[in-house]
Amino acid sequence: MTKDSKSKDTSNADSLQDAQRLKLSLSKQCSILPDTVLGNDAALVASNMDAILNSSSSILAQEDKAFLESDDVRGVRMLLELEKPEVAFQANSIASTVIVFGSTQIVEPMAAERRLAAAKRSLAEAPEDKKRNRELARSNQLVHLSHYYDEAREFARLVSIDHQCETKRSFVIVTGGGPGIMEAANRGAFDVGCKSIGLNIKLPNEQNPNPFITPELCFQFRYFAIRKFHFILRAAGVVLFPGGYGTLDEMFETLTLRQTHRMQSVPIVLYGREYWNSVINFQKLADQGIVDDEHLDLFSWADSPQEAWQHIIDYHDAGSC
Repeated sequence: MTKDSKSKDTSNADSLQDAQRLKLSLSKQCSILPDTVLGNDAALVASNMDAILNSSSSILAQEDKAFLESDDVRGVRMLLELEKPEVAFQANSIASTVIVFGSTQIVEPMAAERRLAAAKRSLAEAPEDKKRNRELARSNQLVHLSHYYDEAREFARLVSIDHQCETKRSFVIVTGGGPGIMEAANRGAFDVGCKSIGLNIKLPNEQNPNPFITPELCFQFRYFAIRKFHFILRAAGVVLFPGGYGTLDEMFETLTLRQTHRMQSVPIVLYGREYWNSVINFQKLADQGIVDDEHLDLFSWADSPQEAWQHIIDYHDAGSC
């Protein structure tokens, strides 16, 4: 047998095997075929057309809420949160901002006094109740801290009044958009007819925006990381009033970014020396060798709205930025 004959026989055998595999495959694909030609069934075709039009796949991607809420599109949602405020800031000529952080629990003095009065009435009904005694003690402390609300409001007035015009708005107050110190800062800008920003966030305990934010500059975020980015991006100053976990988080993140040169040079002002020194022993960190001495110079202190604003003015006048 010649070489060509062997090759021909092998080719014929392969073709036969391929045909057998195809036949076996087709027999497995569908064991029951419809009795009629389905494409000729007008009612079935009409029903299928309805199903097409009502299918989520027929909705424009930008209008498909279920799709946009899915885990697969998380990256797109983050990009949208990044871009939406940016467009609004440019439209409103926002050149730079001053961040105000602080506690949601520090309210204006009259509101703090009302809370204290309510705590006293509650305790009178059950003088031995530990929880009510604790509430009274906490309410007393919040009355003591309530002056910071008025001072945050005054600070925002000072910052806002001289640096906003239609073509360029500098040192625009930006807060987390919630109650307490954030409300006070937005309120201060509102008092003098100036714009301010609120970067609100969806929380398990719903946080509604305070009523003093400029409507077109109030944003809702899902992602803390994108919200933090917008806080820092245009910052020309950061002022931290007394606060809790959230304020501490923002404080140390900002200090870390400055320490590592991962953000622009800005003045960081701790407002309320008595409070902050009682909460954090910064000098101890340096004495223990954990923080370099020069890193204690990353922030300054203020105990009045004028002093805090002056720190920011001096910093920029000196060309530190």
